[in-house]
Amino acid sequence: MDELQPFLHRTRIAYFSMEIALRPEMHTYSGGLGVLAGDTARTCADLGLPVAFVSLVARAGYVLQEIDASGRQVTRPNPWQPEQWTQPLGAMVAVRIEGRDVWIRSWLHLLVSPLGSIVPVLLLDTNVEQNSPSDREITDQLYGGDQVYRLKQEIVLGIGGALMLRALGFDIETYHLNEGHAALLTLHLLRGSRRHGTTTAAKRGYDHDGVRWQCVFTTHTPVEAAFDRFPYPLVESVLGPYIERDELEQLAGPDALNMTRLALNLSDYVNGVSRAHADTTRLIFPGYQVHAITNGVHAPTWTRASFARLYNAHLPHWGLEPEVLARVDQLPDEMIWSAHQEAKQDLIARVKERTQVALRPDLPTIGFARRMTEYKRPTLLFSDIARLTEIARKHPFQVVFAGMAHPRDEHGKDLIAIINQRVHDLAAVLPIVFLPNYDMRVAACLVAGVDIWLNTPLPPLEASGTSGMKAALNGVLNLSVLDGWWSEAHIEGVTGWAVGNGSRSHAEDLYAKLEHTVLPLHEGDRTRWIWMMKQAISRIGAHFNSHRMIRRYVTEAYMR
Repeated sequence: MDELQPFLHRTRIAYFSMEIALRPEMHTYSGGLGVLAGDTARTCADLGLPVAFVSLVARAGYVLQEIDASGRQVTRPNPWQPEQWTQPLGAMVAVRIEGRDVWIRSWLHLLVSPLGSIVPVLLLDTNVEQNSPSDREITDQLYGGDQVYRLKQEIVLGIGGALMLRALGFDIETYHLNEGHAALLTLHLLRGSRRHGTTTAAKRGYDHDGVRWQCVFTTHTPVEAAFDRFPYPLVESVLGPYIERDELEQLAGPDALNMTRLALNLSDYVNGVSRAHADTTRLIFPGYQVHAITNGVHAPTWTRASFARLYNAHLPHWGLEPEVLARVDQLPDEMIWSAHQEAKQDLIARVKERTQVALRPDLPTIGFARRMTEYKRPTLLFSDIARLTEIARKHPFQVVFAGMAHPRDEHGKDLIAIINQRVHDLAAVLPIVFLPNYDMRVAACLVAGVDIWLNTPLPPLEASGTSGMKAALNGVLNLSVLDGWWSEAHIEGVTGWAVGNGSRSHAEDLYAKLEHTVLPLHEGDRTRWIWMMKQAISRIGAHFNSHRMIRRYVTEAYMR
């Protein structure tokens, strides 16, 4: 395995994530968690950090989204061929699942920074001839199957991933768990720490402190009901007698194996992904020290070409040092506006290609793209159709929606159907389009090409959010509920606007802001609008980026 030799002697950190967005052709991600992992990998490559990444190969992908005649999402498999973007590695390891050996191999993707540094990404795969047909499918479907299937995947990721790193020759000192899916890794480390010859529950000899010192845990979920939980009878059936039941109950909860609680108890450094989210996590799990490292986005990946050219010409080190974007407010207005218009034309062309709808370049364009689920409230804009129609007649604008529902989220599919119904209902007064198959390509075009980025989550359920950060890198102004990262970035009338920051309901305030502030400003005061665009780039882009995020992880979590 000569391709790994350059990394073996220096790699000391392993980052585990159930999904990771490396490139659009590799369907190893579903949404924000995977995009964050991908941005983390791209940033580690930029900075030349000694990190390896571990995820699942997800051969069948996540979702290929189709919209049927009723406007409802129909989900299809979205397969990809690992051979096209990765190379197989020779080592194989086995994990015990349901009392039998399940063999795992890995595929290597070398993520190369434009600056020349490389980080290795290992994608775990059970589709090998040594396994039964059912076991070959364990790593196929991202977030697919039932609870048994999910537990098997998490065994492969956490335990199998740790075994694979060792088999390949890595000597890892720090394990970073991106969400609780990889928490079984802590049990692998705990079992390896046990001193022989001790049998009683009080004297088993587990080195809890030693395991904690090796583990960093980033939690993303602000709702206890959403944490992965597995009943102990299921754990005993699938995982077997890996760790004593009473030990598991002490570490992961008395009623079921709670993956978040397990990770909390066996990680020395724990962080939420925004200040607000860290506060929420401390309320859910009192007594734990939860730090706050707010997420960031990889600036070179999410900055549209027109803006990248502008930054390259005037701020040549912005890709490695995004903090220099603070100087964008000194650039001439016409340069910012010209770059934005080019990005907007790109979006208009993509919308026409995909939907046959011709958006108008002169109208303010609102963008909304999220995982389509209830707490994201994608239909909040349609709470009062009469009011919305009145606003659109007074201040014409247009809206672009995108996003997928989980295959088993029927309510999420209902929301997509409602949006597509509104596309038809409001066509005479308000142009609306829904872009299917939201992926990295569509996201990069959409976040840069709209004028206003809308986000309407139900607080406190937005742990962080990153799409608004991507929009800001391109001078797009945020109009968002004060939750997650926006609570830190929002300066009213400077970086964007808050929704619901007062006595009015979120819907009422959204309509009021659109009618009396946002749309009139776009219509009547281009100078002020461009000034705000520059404030968004210089204040948000300079701070809410993954280079700042990773430097904090290194100094506060990895080098503690």
